[in-house]
Amino acid sequence: MTFNSSNKVILATSLAATLLLNACVTTQKTQTAKENTNTIQNQITSFSPRAETQYLSQEQAFKRSERVSNVNYKLNFNLTGDESFSASSIINFDLSDNNNPLTVDLSDANISSLVINNISMTAEAITTNYNNGFITLPAKQLVKGNNTVTVNFTRKHSTNGEGLHRFKDPVDGKVYLYSHFEPAAAQQMFALFDQPDLKATFELTVSAPKDWTVFSATKETSATPQGDFTLWHFPKSLTLSPYNFSMHAGPYKMWQDNSGKYPLRLFARQSVAEQITPKHWFTYTQQGFKFFDEYFGLPYPFEKYDQVLVPDFLYGAMENSAAVTFSESSFLTNGEMSQSRRQRLASVIMHEMAHQWFGNLATMKWWNGLWLNESFAAFMATLATSEATEFDNAWRSFYAGGKQAAYSADQQVTTHPIEVPVPSTANAFDNIDAITYSKGASVLNQLRHLLGEKTFQQGIHNYLKDNAYQNAVLDDFINSLAKASGKALNQWQQDWLYQAGVNTIEASYQCEQGKITSFELLQSADDSQPTLREQKIQLALFNATNPGFKLTKKVAVIYQGETTNVAELIGATCPDLVYPNYQDWAFVKVNLDERSFNTSKQYLAQIEDPLLRSMLWQSVWDSVKDGNLPLNEYFDVALANAPLEQDYTTLGQILSQISSAQAYLNKGLGSQNAYVSDIASQLEEISWQSTLANSDNKNMQRRWFNSYINFAHSPAALDNLFKLLSGQHSLENLTISQDIRWDIIAQLSRFQHTKANELIAHELTIDGSDTGEKSALYAQVIAPVAQVKVDWLAKIQQKNSDMPFSKLRTAMSALYPSEQNHLSEQSATQRINLLSEIDQHNGPVFMRSYSSLIPATCSEQSVARLAQALKDFSGLSAGTKRSLLIKHQEDKRCVMIKHTLSL
Repeated sequence: MTFNSSNKVILATSLAATLLLNACVTTQKTQTAKENTNTIQNQITSFSPRAETQYLSQEQAFKRSERVSNVNYKLNFNLTGDESFSASSIINFDLSDNNNPLTVDLSDANISSLVINNISMTAEAITTNYNNGFITLPAKQLVKGNNTVTVNFTRKHSTNGEGLHRFKDPVDGKVYLYSHFEPAAAQQMFALFDQPDLKATFELTVSAPKDWTVFSATKETSATPQGDFTLWHFPKSLTLSPYNFSMHAGPYKMWQDNSGKYPLRLFARQSVAEQITPKHWFTYTQQGFKFFDEYFGLPYPFEKYDQVLVPDFLYGAMENSAAVTFSESSFLTNGEMSQSRRQRLASVIMHEMAHQWFGNLATMKWWNGLWLNESFAAFMATLATSEATEFDNAWRSFYAGGKQAAYSADQQVTTHPIEVPVPSTANAFDNIDAITYSKGASVLNQLRHLLGEKTFQQGIHNYLKDNAYQNAVLDDFINSLAKASGKALNQWQQDWLYQAGVNTIEASYQCEQGKITSFELLQSADDSQPTLREQKIQLALFNATNPGFKLTKKVAVIYQGETTNVAELIGATCPDLVYPNYQDWAFVKVNLDERSFNTSKQYLAQIEDPLLRSMLWQSVWDSVKDGNLPLNEYFDVALANAPLEQDYTTLGQILSQISSAQAYLNKGLGSQNAYVSDIASQLEEISWQSTLANSDNKNMQRRWFNSYINFAHSPAALDNLFKLLSGQHSLENLTISQDIRWDIIAQLSRFQHTKANELIAHELTIDGSDTGEKSALYAQVIAPVAQVKVDWLAKIQQKNSDMPFSKLRTAMSALYPSEQNHLSEQSATQRINLLSEIDQHNGPVFMRSYSSLIPATCSEQSVARLAQALKDFSGLSAGTKRSLLIKHQEDKRCVMIKHTLSL
C-alpha cells in the first residue's frame, strides 16, 4: 500500500500512526515480534471467549488459525447502485476440533439467514449469536473436519473508503463501487475469517447493472445478460490473504494493452477519462513487469493485471491481487502531467507491483510483519524506478523525500523500532509511518550494500520461492538472506529492526602541511536510544578548485562502535569538504565538521554532483532544526543559492525546505513582522523571476510557478495571478490548466482577493466534478475569515456528520495555514478541550486527519497547553496520544527556532 502524499500519511505531515504509549516515551527494550508471537502461541491452548469488540486481537487470531485451515469462500453479490447491497458468503473450511465456539467476522450487517452445516439457525439464535461485529458459531453446530457456513445478509455500502465503498459522480450521477480491506475491513463487505494467516481461495458471482463492468482478483469466465442486469462469474482464485482480495464494479471506462507478457487493463470513471494518459500507465507497468520478473527470478503469479483509479480513497494506492486501486487525487491531472507527478506515478506503480510477489504471493502471518511488506515495496519501487524507467534520479528523490521523513520520525519522542508488536487489528496501522516505509527501505538498501547486490537478490529469490502462497515471519526473510550470504545476521536484526533511533556520524581529522595525519569516524546516538550500529558507507574528500569542486579521494568503510579509524586516508590531501555518507548508502544522520559546514554554505551552487548537493542542502537545513544555525542565516544561504539550482529534484527539495522555513517564521514571529514580511516579499519576487527565467524548461518553469502561487501574497502578486487566471496575462510555454486554476483561486481566497468568492462560484460552473467540488471547498475554508473557521470547525467536530469524510478531510487540511496562526489561536483552547471527546467518538481513520487540528501555535503558552493536555488526557487512543506528543515536540522546536533567530 502507498500512502497518499497529499495527506502525507507517509511523508512530511505524518500518518499520525501510533505506538503503545509505553513504547513511545520510555527507553525499555521493545519486545520483539518473535518473543511476542511465542507468548501468544503459549496462550492458544486455553479457550477464552472473544472480546465483544470490532477488533480482533493477535491472541484470538492465532487461536482461530490453530483450529481453521483449507478455507474457501464462495461469494455472491447483488449490486443495484443503491445505498445498500445484498450478498451471501459460503464459507467452507476444515476445523481441527469442535470443543469450543468459533467466530466469523461480519460488520454491521442485517443477517437474513445463517446455515451451519445444513442446519438453519432461527432468527432468535442469529440475534443471540451476532453482535454486529462477528458471528459466534456454537460448538454443537460444528464438526471436526470439513464445515460449511452460509450467511445471507444486506448491508449499507461504506462511504469512508473502507469495505465496499460507494461513490455517486456529481457530474453525471453514475455510481461506482470499489473495495478496500487492509487491514481488516473485508468484514464490511462479506462474512469471513478476517486475518492474514488464514489464506483462502475466493470464487465470486456478481449481479450488476448491465452497463457496469465488474473485475476482481481473477478474470471473469462469463458475463451473462439477465434483463437490466448482467451476471458475472469469476473462477476460484489462487490462495490469498483476505486483505489482498478485491471486487470493483461500475460503468468504468476501460483501456487495454495486450502487447506485453501479461494482459493489462486500466479503469477510471467516465467523467474523468480525459484526465488520464493511458500511455504513461501502460509504459511504466510493462517496464515494471520486465524488471521484477528478472529480479525476483519468478514469473508474475496472477493471470492478468488491472489498475483502477478511484475517488475518496484513503491512501495513495493498494496492492489488491491483480486489481490494484489508485487514488484519483494523486494521479488525475488536467493538462500535461508534470515530471514530478509522472515520476510519482511510476514509483507507485512499481511499489504496488512489487507487492504482488512480496505481500500477496508470500504474506506476513500477522500485522507486526506489515512493515516488511511496505519497506520492501518502497525499496523495490525506488530500485525499479531508477533502473527500469526514465527516472534515473529515483534514489535522489527518495533521499530528499521519504528518507528525510524517516530521519525526522526517528528523532521524535514517538520513535519506535521498525518491527513492533501489534496487539490487535485496532493497532495494525499504529506504526505505519515513515519509519515503517522509508527507514525500513533505507535499512534494506544498506543491507544490500553490506551483503552485495547479487547476494541480496539471491536471498530475495529464495525467500519468495520457499514461501509462495504461504504466510511467513521475519525470521524466514532474515534466514534466506543469511543463507545466501553465509553471514550471521542476528546482531544486524537486533540492532536495526528491534531498536529505535537514528545514529549520527562525523568525521574527525587532523592535517599537517596539507596532508591528513589522522582520520576517525565518530558515531553517536541519542541518550534515549543508545544503540550504536554497524554500516557500510563511502567516505568522500573534496577540494575547492576555481571554479567548482573536485573529488580527491573515495573509500568504502564499514564502521561500528563509537570510533572507527580510517587508515586509508592518512597522507591524502587535506580536504575542504568531507562527506561521510557519499552516495547515500547508509541510514545515518551526518554532522559535518566545522570546515566542511562552512565550505558547504559558501559553495553550495558550485558542487556539481546533484546528490551530494542535495545532501549538503539537507545538512544546512538540519542545522536549523537542531538549533545550531539561526533561521535568518539559512535564508541568507537559501535565497542566494536557490535561483541558481538547475536540478529539478534538488530544486523541489530546496523549495520544500524554504516553505517550511517560512512557516516557522509565520508561526514564530507573525506574518506582520518586518523581517517576516521582507522574506515573504523576496520569496515572491525570486519565484516569479525564476518562473520567467525558465521559460525554455517547462519542468523547471512549472516547479517555480507552483512556488510562486504558494508565495504570492501582495496585492500586486495577487492581481498578477488574477490576470493569468482571466487570460489578461500569459506565460510563455505555460498552460493554465484546470488544476492550476484551482490552485490560483485558493491562493486568492487565502489572501482575500476581492474577486475570490466570485471566482470560486464561477469556477464551479466550469468544473463541477468531484475534484472541482473539493477544490472549491478548500478555497472557501482557507479564507482568513474568523466566522468561516468557526463554521467549518463546527462541521468537522459534529458527531455523525452527513458530509462525506473525503470532504471533511479536505476542510481539515485548509483550515489553518501558517500565516493564519492568530486565527488558529482563537479556537486553540476549544480544540484541546474537545480532543478527548472527539477521539472517543471517532475511529482511527478520522483521527489520523483530525490530528492536524491539534493546536500548536509556537509560543510558550502553546507548549504549556499541550503539556497539560498530555497530563490530563490519559484515556486518548494510542494514535491520538502519539499525535499529541509529536505536536508538543514540534511546538517546542518552533519556539527554539524562534529564540535562535539573530535579527
